[in-house]
Amino acid sequence: MTSRFAFGALAGAVVLASAASAGVTVTTNKVLWTYRVTSGGQTVATESMDSFSGFYNSISGTFGNTYWTATADQGLIATGGLVQTFADAKTLVFTFAPGIRAVAGNIFATDATATPINSVVNVTLADGTTYSGSSTRSTDFVGFYSSTANITSLSITVQALSGSGVRASIDNLFVAVPAPGAAALVGVAALTSRRRRND
Repeated sequence: MTSRFAFGALAGAVVLASAASAGVTVTTNKVLWTYRVTSGGQTVATESMDSFSGFYNSISGTFGNTYWTATADQGLIATGGLVQTFADAKTLVFTFAPGIRAVAGNIFATDATATPINSVVNVTLADGTTYSGSSTRSTDFVGFYSSTANITSLSITVQALSGSGVRASIDNLFVAVPAPGAAALVGVAALTSRRRRND
């Protein structure tokens, strides 16, 4: 009973933070981010990055009807299920078309050998919403949920806490997509609307 109350209070705090930041909730807790997505009637889709290997100018993929692209100045390196900038101190940028309501990932910094290192991670959305925090491992999580407008991009920059030679990296990319039943209802509604116009 106590843990249920604590979870409810924490979820409530996230909702309050959302109202205070123009409709965008930022969290480092995957359970809370997933709860926010599913309670909004959506489901979580995952890009594990496992299908990419080697050097790329950009990488891309789809989540249902959403197309995503990742780029960085001087390119990207994919290895062992993670993607990092090819060069140090470059920004890793994801774009989404059309925009999405929620995005998250295991976001961290690596050295040239793709080993996670202690760093400061800054993650920024197109509307200026920013998360800044420390990262020490490849499982570190950062998530955003927007209740007002679609998220069209996410940019990652990193700074080493000591030394240099640090690259922005991501392991899993998570986005919110319409639940299968909701997508079917939207399709039926569109078909019905078309039929009414043609009658």
